[in-house]
Amino acid sequence: MSGIGASWRVIGQACPAIAWRALTDINNGSANWGLSAACAHGYLSPNATTREKMPMSTLTRRAAMALPLLAAPAARAQTNQMAIATGTTGGVYYPLGGALANYLTRGIPGTSATAEVTAGSTANFQLLGAGRAQIVFGQVDAAVDSVRGAGQFRGRVVPTRAIAVLYTNRMQVVTTADRNIRSIQDLKGKRISTGAPQSATELFAARLLEAAGLNLASDFRGRERLSPAESTAAIRDGKIDAYFFVSGVPTSAITDLAATPGTTMVLVDHDQYAERIVATNGPVYFPEVIPAGTYPGQTAPNRQLSVANILAMREDAPAALVTQVLNVLWQNREDWARVHAEARGFTLDVQKTAAAGVPWHPAAAAYWTQAGARLA
Repeated sequence: MSGIGASWRVIGQACPAIAWRALTDINNGSANWGLSAACAHGYLSPNATTREKMPMSTLTRRAAMALPLLAAPAARAQTNQMAIATGTTGGVYYPLGGALANYLTRGIPGTSATAEVTAGSTANFQLLGAGRAQIVFGQVDAAVDSVRGAGQFRGRVVPTRAIAVLYTNRMQVVTTADRNIRSIQDLKGKRISTGAPQSATELFAARLLEAAGLNLASDFRGRERLSPAESTAAIRDGKIDAYFFVSGVPTSAITDLAATPGTTMVLVDHDQYAERIVATNGPVYFPEVIPAGTYPGQTAPNRQLSVANILAMREDAPAALVTQVLNVLWQNREDWARVHAEARGFTLDVQKTAAAGVPWHPAAAAYWTQAGARLA
């Protein structure tokens, strides 16, 4: 067996649960979950070849050749499924989540962890509340809303508990030089995208525009709710003039726009609204600077607002599992930083109660204290 058949044979032997789910998705006409899960585990390259992304009918026939090899291991194996809610494929959560799934699958016996593509932080905490995700990446502003049942949680309190503080997410207001947008006020009357529905970008963008005195419902010629990759495509196609995206830096969607021939990407300063946004929403936002040169052709620093990211689980997550998750992740922190540079910010020094924004899971607090972190 060669090509895709051989690839699926490897997956089937290494992780039958992922192979079965992938094959099921393929037969239902949705290969994305299966392929992304396999990539997240390291069984297929994230840069899958054209041959590995054949039309569904061809892929199904060849993948089916591996079924006899899958049946026996699947019958014997009893695995604990663990879903990790990440974000869009154009952000930082997704590659870090894929690597985390790989570490946990290899590091915790009997566990099969998968990185799930989602709209972002708000959706992630909703999934956590519904028990459909066991670990989530998320911004502190959305986490605080989740434990309060505020905003898009509409009174539904989620038992969110922080298990680790990660890195900071930078709000990036993205446009191109030919749109002549140099300030947040210049967005008035323009066509914008405020991020995917139920994303932390959408939450942060609405709060920033409110702090700037702009009305989301009436001050814009058009408002889209697009993922970062979709927003980049929309700017290229002339369908929008600017978009918001909050993430670690650099992020692939903005890099793609900045690297487009004949395009000068511009990041709009907005740190002057820090006092107003904090007065309304609490001290979860703070000013930072994205250095010049972070993106291709970026010649000036960008003065922007940021918010911390956390890794979270439910309050009722078993203490032993929380400890295992943190132990595996901490042991792999150097490799995690090679997956994306933002993971370099995952250190003992940032494990602070104030930065977490929501209560610690007791097992996480004990773990970090024993590791030498000063939480207070």
